[in-house]
Amino acid sequence: MPGHPHRYPDSPVFYRSLKRDYPLAVRGDGCWLEDDTGKRYLDAVGGAFVASIGHGVREIGEAMARQAGRVAYVNGTAFTNEAVEGLAERLVARSPGLGKAYILGSGSEAVEAALKLARQYWIERGRPEKHRVIALTPGYHGNTMLALSASAREHYRTYWREWLVDVRRIPAPYGYRCSCNGAADCPACTGAALEAAILDEGSEHVAAFILEPVGGSSTGANVPREGYLRTVRDICTRHDVLLVADEVLCGAGRTGTWTAIAQAGVVPDILTLGKGISGGYAPVSAVLARDEIVAPLAQGSGYLMHAQTFSHHAVTCAAGVATLDYLAQHQLVERCARIAPIFHDKLQRLRALPGVGDVRGRGLLAGVEFVADTASRTPFPRSARFAERFTAAAQAAGLIVWPNVGHADGVNGDLAMLAPPFVISEGEIDEIVERFSRALRTIID
Repeated sequence: MPGHPHRYPDSPVFYRSLKRDYPLAVRGDGCWLEDDTGKRYLDAVGGAFVASIGHGVREIGEAMARQAGRVAYVNGTAFTNEAVEGLAERLVARSPGLGKAYILGSGSEAVEAALKLARQYWIERGRPEKHRVIALTPGYHGNTMLALSASAREHYRTYWREWLVDVRRIPAPYGYRCSCNGAADCPACTGAALEAAILDEGSEHVAAFILEPVGGSSTGANVPREGYLRTVRDICTRHDVLLVADEVLCGAGRTGTWTAIAQAGVVPDILTLGKGISGGYAPVSAVLARDEIVAPLAQGSGYLMHAQTFSHHAVTCAAGVATLDYLAQHQLVERCARIAPIFHDKLQRLRALPGVGDVRGRGLLAGVEFVADTASRTPFPRSARFAERFTAAAQAAGLIVWPNVGHADGVNGDLAMLAPPFVISEGEIDEIVERFSRALRTIID
């Protein structure tokens, strides 16, 4: 029956939330989704920063079907396949300096494998004492245990703290929340905090530094200060520490160039990609590495010690190939770069709304941070569940956004993320602003 509620415990599905009704999505087209009652939703965040080419692109499913009709699955220890060869070729061609691509299924898997690669690299080099990882706070890198260890979301870590690896944390270059007020010598905002942490740990013990070149939901699309990425690259090179760029969320064209870090003229040692590389049509992620990082493994053990049954999967890789070809044929990354200034200009209207403290981002990625007081930047108390309430109000208004909490001090803090498909029109951007404004007023007025 159309409109029949789907929720726990009435359905056998173990839902992401056990405390809400779910509408049943039945079709998508471009930036829009439709449920079984006919209600349409403007997908302003690509589901979860995924639907870069938009919904309903038949070519992707057709490419997957063709691959499945030839060979759907082969074990990656026994065979390669045309799709994985094609996807790796396309990924490294778009990522200068990174010569090898290891294909997996999710962003968490990619980060897990990237950090394992960093550790194994040093072991294969005969330097097993280099095992420490440095990461940013706030920061988020995934939900598998090593990726979660590198993350700084306390509401997740609270449950698993005894199971997590000890990771050294330094403050993120989070300008809106930094106490430096733009000071030129701020250790967090300039990157100097990384060098201090490496020296404190002893560079002989530090294996890798991981960061998102442009922040994801944990810092609401925070863009580091000019020069930050070049500085941390130089620090890592000087102290023989691997730089791992986690671009699962901000990569694959989302910020207007294939990788966000490329805009700083920086090449990381290891790069993770996910989400947008298959446009949401299949679960695909990748670890890209410089040839110099892979060579010691080839000369030593002969493989990365990260076995995954569904790595290098033919059908999911076919989705990735088709998506990357679609991006290129329709020049959608270039389109993202062209429409981004319009997107951010129109979003500035949100600053006039009550409860909006900051609007920031790059490309078709933006964060709107909510505060109880704009002058002091005081966050709403966590007990108010502001981000969750706003997200529900937005969905009721036919707008899909992505919430985040806890970024202000580890507990408090509320924001909403926007990351529409690269095919979004100016009129649809206006519609995002209008529906966002309407939803916000329903919970504040």
